[in-house]
Amino acid sequence: MNKDQVIKAGIVEGDERILTCFYRENIRYVQGYILHNHGNFEDVEDVFQDALVILYQKLSSDLLEIRVPVKTYFYGICRNLWRNRLKKKEKLIIDDGQNRFDEDINNSLISDIENREREHLFIKYFQKLSLENKKLLHLYFEGKSMKEISVITGYSEGYTRKKKFEAKRQLLKMIEKDPMYQELSIMC
Repeated sequence: MNKDQVIKAGIVEGDERILTCFYRENIRYVQGYILHNHGNFEDVEDVFQDALVILYQKLSSDLLEIRVPVKTYFYGICRNLWRNRLKKKEKLIIDDGQNRFDEDINNSLISDIENREREHLFIKYFQKLSLENKKLLHLYFEGKSMKEISVITGYSEGYTRKKKFEAKRQLLKMIEKDPMYQELSIMC
């Protein structure tokens, strides 16, 4: 059995050793995300426990086919739970009859989190490009013209245009294959 299979079986069986190990290996990621997005340590524990229950239920049902590592799937559950809690807090503020300012702050907060996740996704795959493609796109994102980029890279202007197009296409293909991209696309 590979590590993921052992973890899945341990979660379903309630194996305390595996659950403790899973907690230690994953809590810092969940904690980093929630604390960075306006939560506190109590929120971290609540979300972690709720996500673990959801993961247990899904694994127990035998209907779930996880195509990513368990920790990645679990982290996604945690992120979704936290976002949903932030949205509920927004509704509570609105229902309390507070002014429109509170609603705008919460909408801005959720939007800010989603933007950071998009940026993280972009950076993750930008780093996987070749040095040549990174340099080319970096120059393009700085606002340099094709003529300026061709002088810097030593390519003809037409070849520079073609290389930029191919680099952008490669980057977009990698991003679109990421499960996070699908999730962020649904939220827009």
